[in-house]
Parts: sequence; structure tokens; C-alpha cells
Amino acid sequence: MTYNVLISDKLPAEGLAILENEPDIDVTVKTGMTPEQLTEFIKPFHGIVIRSATKLTEQVLAGADNLKVIARAGAGVDNIDVPAATRRGIIVMNTPGGNTVSTAEHAVAMLMALARRIYPACESLKAGRWDKKLYVGTELTGKVLGIVGVGRVGSEVARRAVGLRMKVIGFDPYFDRARAAELGVEMLDNLDDLLPRANFITIHTPMSEKTRGFIGAQQFDRMKPGVALINCARGGIVDEAALAHAIQAGKVAGAALDVFAEEPPTDRTLIDLPQVVCTPHLAASTTEAQLVVAQRAAQQLRDALIDGEVRFALNAPTVEPEEAAKLQPYLTLVEKMGMLASQLCDKPVQKVEVRYSGEVADLHLKPLTTRLTLGLLQSFMEPGALNMVNAPAIAAERGIEISETRRSVARNFLTAIRVEVHAGEDVHVVGGTLFGRDRPRIIEIDDFYLESVPVGNMLVIPNKDCPGVIGSIGRILGDHGINIAHLSNGRRDVGGFALTVVNVDALPAPEVIDALNSSENILGAKLVRLGDGGSQP
Repeated sequence: MTYNVLISDKLPAEGLAILENEPDIDVTVKTGMTPEQLTEFIKPFHGIVIRSATKLTEQVLAGADNLKVIARAGAGVDNIDVPAATRRGIIVMNTPGGNTVSTAEHAVAMLMALARRIYPACESLKAGRWDKKLYVGTELTGKVLGIVGVGRVGSEVARRAVGLRMKVIGFDPYFDRARAAELGVEMLDNLDDLLPRANFITIHTPMSEKTRGFIGAQQFDRMKPGVALINCARGGIVDEAALAHAIQAGKVAGAALDVFAEEPPTDRTLIDLPQVVCTPHLAASTTEAQLVVAQRAAQQLRDALIDGEVRFALNAPTVEPEEAAKLQPYLTLVEKMGMLASQLCDKPVQKVEVRYSGEVADLHLKPLTTRLTLGLLQSFMEPGALNMVNAPAIAAERGIEISETRRSVARNFLTAIRVEVHAGEDVHVVGGTLFGRDRPRIIEIDDFYLESVPVGNMLVIPNKDCPGVIGSIGRILGDHGINIAHLSNGRRDVGGFALTVVNVDALPAPEVIDALNSSENILGAKLVRLGDGGSQP
């Protein structure tokens, strides 16, 4: 198959070459399109590489019927409607870390520019003045730098600030304290503790609904008088109107901004303040950074389309190559378990509880739970409508609650997975394991323990535990010309109830099910269709 790939923003030639040299990829470069033009143009493409100029809105993606992968050459994805892409099963990948050094260096340059008042002094001199006494600066040595978001970029800023002999404090609920100590950063438990201590504050958090307007009027009120603010992260994290007011009121001495809520900005209130140093979103704009992110984006897109290898996906499980081989037999198993569990239910599924025990509990569970969800939904979705990207979102839209737990030891097996499905008042249980590390087996159905092969057409037959039942099942199937491939039987108590699971070579007609159910000791046979293989990861 030949994949059509669109490059809608300018990329270095080295990035383009990775795709152009792939014989199964046909590359089209077309930049500068309006949203309306892109909506029409994108339809035949399977992949797209973008930077920040292209806006992949819900309206644009609505016409992308063939699109499988979006690769963003850069870290930020606020120009992509990720939920809309997820609903359509489109993988969204970015290239984190490619512009880390570039962004960190830009933030430090902005810090220096504020401290030494470089921008207004330069403007004054260019205007023909020698206002030496007006632009007295501040030394950074001994000053407190507060870093909000001590991730990749924040960590690099911290290293440089420590080298400048600044006192560095940080707030990031997700950053490891031990690693922060190694960097020389004092981590604080909440933002309110950081704000009154810092002489300079630099923002390095991602943009999300939680961080939109994160630094606003209330936060400026808590800051130390004369503080300076740097934002080289994302526009909208800082409330620009509140910042302008704080500068005009004298609470904030200055600000250095590389990003804005609207780009390019139409409201110049903040930009025109003499205390503000600003650049047009240049933090990642170095030759080195642009080359790295372009090459990474192109390679990731190529690997996703050609090899099915997904890295740095924001809306799909990402698995390192060395773990993929360990996961593969489990992926097949959990998909079949999900398919089986959903087809046992007569009512809509409301809740699913998954328990991983033994060796499987040491693996990356998100891909497994996602694959199980995919299997769970397959029986009532259109063929081809599901994949590893949109399955969790579709389950959430249908109100299906999915949870997972892990245990280090599995009873009776080295590894085991147990799925409990709630559908109305009914609860069904499916347990599975691997034989020989790569042969999926069903070992439990609704508290009946057995050994069944999860493949093909399967008859699940509750029955009374009495002589002749299995013989009558075989006779009925034989009378209809259906061959048994595998049969397993489990019971709770002698003379009580049993469960017989039969794999058959041919798809039984409805009259076969009717014949089974008309047998005196059979309590309701069900046909379960599991297919011959698993879906693609």
C-alpha cells in the first residue's frame, strides 16, 4: 500500500528526505492553506506533518476520512483538536524534547534582558540618546528564580540558573523531589508558597484547561513587589489583562513574553508597555531545534504508517520496542476476553473491572486495557470504526466505566487476567492466561473453571451436570454438519451446574442454537464470535 502524506508547514530538507526516501510513501508539500482549503485538500491523505501554523480544527478533521496519523514537529499541540482526532481514531504525535535546549536558552536570554534592561537601553541608544543612568540593572547572583513547571524545559532552565548562582525554587506536582535535589532546586508544595519568595518567575507548564489563566490577578497579588515574569511556554497560561494591570500598578517590574493568547496579538496593550520585552514565538526557533523536531516528526510518522510503531502519541498507548514483544500475546488475549465478555451480556455494559496478576502486572498496562476495551466494543460497532486511539473515548461516551488493578502474584498461574463486566443487574466474569507464554487461553467464565481456546466461533453452553449432556451437544452439532474443533467443560459441584464451551469449525445457523436450547438439560446456549486473529495494535 502507498500512503499519502501531506506536509502543510515548512520543514527542513533533512526532514522531508526521510519521507521522500520511503518507497511506500507519496509526499505532497503544500503550505499556507486557509482552513477552508485544507478541509478539502486533506481528504486523500493518510498522514500529515505540521508545525504551529497549520490549525487542525474539528471542522478540518471532519473531512479527513483517510487520515491515520498527525505528526507535530514540536511539543505543543494547542493547534490540534486532539479530542476530535481521538474520536476519529487519528493518532496525534508530538516531538517532545527536540527544542528543549532552544527554549530553555531563550528563557534565560529573556531573563537576562529583563534584569539588565537591555531592550529599552538598546532602543534609547538607537534613537540617539545616551541615557546611561536611566537603565540601571539588577544582578542575578543571589536572586530567587521561581520555576513553575519543572519538566524538560524547566529543568534545563534550572541548570543554567544554578550556574548563574541564583537560588532556584520550583512548583510542579508531578516532578520527582530526588531529581529536583540533584538539580539544586527546592521544590514547594503549592504555587502560593512560591509566588511571594521569587524575584523572577518563569513559566514552563503545558497548556491545558487546568493551566489556562493559571497566573492571574490573584497570583499577581501574592507576588513580591518588583517581581519580573517570563513566559516562553504557551499563550493563555498568563492572564494578559491582569499582567498589564499589575505592571501599570507597579507590582510587577517587567515581563518577558515569547507567547501570547492570540498570535499574532491584535490587542497591543501589553506589548506597548515599556516594561515588556517580547518576541514573536521564537523560543524553538533555532537551526538546531528546527532540524531535530522535523527529523523526529518525519521518522515517527513513517514508523507509524509503515511499521505500526507509535511513539510520543498523546491519544494512544505508546510502547517501547523492547516491551512490545512481551505485550503482543497478552494483547491478543485481552482483546478476545473483551469480545467474549461483551457477547455474554444481554444488556448494555456499564462497568468493567480488570485485574492483572503475576508476571503481566509488571508490564505497561495501558495498552492492554485499551486493547481489551477495543474488544469489548467490537460486537456492537461498525467494522473498521474502532482502533487503539478511539476505543477509550467511545467507551467513555457510552458511559462505560473501566478500572484496572494489579497484583504481584497470580493464584495457580504465573500470570492471569480477570475481567468483571457489569451490565444492568448481571455480572459476567472472564479469566485468561497464557500457556507456554504465547498461547492465549480462557480459564474462567462466570466462576466455571475450564480451558478454552479464544478463537473462531464458540458456543457457550450452561447445562445441568448430568450424564449424556456433552453427548447430546455433540449429536446436535453432528446432525447439522458442524465439526467440533475444541471442547472444554467446567463444573462447580457434582450433579449441580456445568458450563461447556465448544469451538466449532463452521458458523452455526440460528436453528442450531434453537436445537441446543430445546434440549432438556441445556440452560441457554450462546454463540460467541471471536474471529481468527487479533486487531492491529
